[in-house]
Amino acid sequence: MSKTYIIDRLKWYYPLELFNAFFFLGVLFYINFRYGFLNTIFISYGLGLMVFILFQGQYYWKLKLKRLTNKEFNQQTAINLFQKFKKINIVLIILIPIPLFLQLYVNSWIIKPENLFYWAIIVNVFGILEHINYYNRQLMIDNIHDLKYLIRNRKLKIASLKKDLDDEEL
Repeated sequence: MSKTYIIDRLKWYYPLELFNAFFFLGVLFYINFRYGFLNTIFISYGLGLMVFILFQGQYYWKLKLKRLTNKEFNQQTAINLFQKFKKINIVLIILIPIPLFLQLYVNSWIIKPENLFYWAIIVNVFGILEHINYYNRQLMIDNIHDLKYLIRNRKLKIASLKKDLDDEEL
């Protein structure tokens, strides 16, 4: 892939990730308004986790674009920030059972349609997958280059952010 191709891709990709973060934040607010917080504890947690990680992702791609276009930013500060984000994400993922049990407790251990329980499971899994996608293995196969890599190597690529954190260079 050429540098120009990557720059062109990042010019629309990081704003799309930012849009997704705000979109799911809006979904979070809507669900809480529509169903009430006590009925949506578990799905709210999952949406919050997803939004938090999507904001990290868009910021990472924005910094990558800055680097490729030779715009200034403090690289060491960014590396430190993403290392902290990674630790926070892991803690938030480990804590997922707490809002699950809170949701069940508040609802007298009954799964009710208005608490969107099955959607909540899906959303929490997506939050975990977003973390994996950015900090471990690239799960998103959205272009021909990624597909060719997967077919050729029969494994997922190491996530760009993981490589950058390991190299301590964005």
